[in-house]
Amino acid sequence: MNVLLDIKDDKVDFVMELLRNLSFVKAEPISPSKAKFFKELKASVEEVVLAKQGKIKLQTAEQLLSEL
Repeated sequence: MNVLLDIKDDKVDFVMELLRNLSFVKAEPISPSKAKFFKELKASVEEVVLAKQGKIKLQTAEQLLSEL
C-alpha cells in the first residue's frame, strides 16, 4: 500500500528517520510538484466516482471549451 503524507517542514527529518528505521516501510520523499499532482489526481478520481454514482453532474466538453 502506498500512502502520501503531508508533514510540517520542521518535522520532516524526524518522521523520515522514524520511517527509515521500520524494516517493513520503504520511505521515499517526492517533490512538491509530484505531491500536488497526486492530490489533484485523487480529487479528480473522487469526482468521477461521485458522477458515476449520480451524486454530481459533470460539465460537458462543450461547456468546458466555452469557458475558455
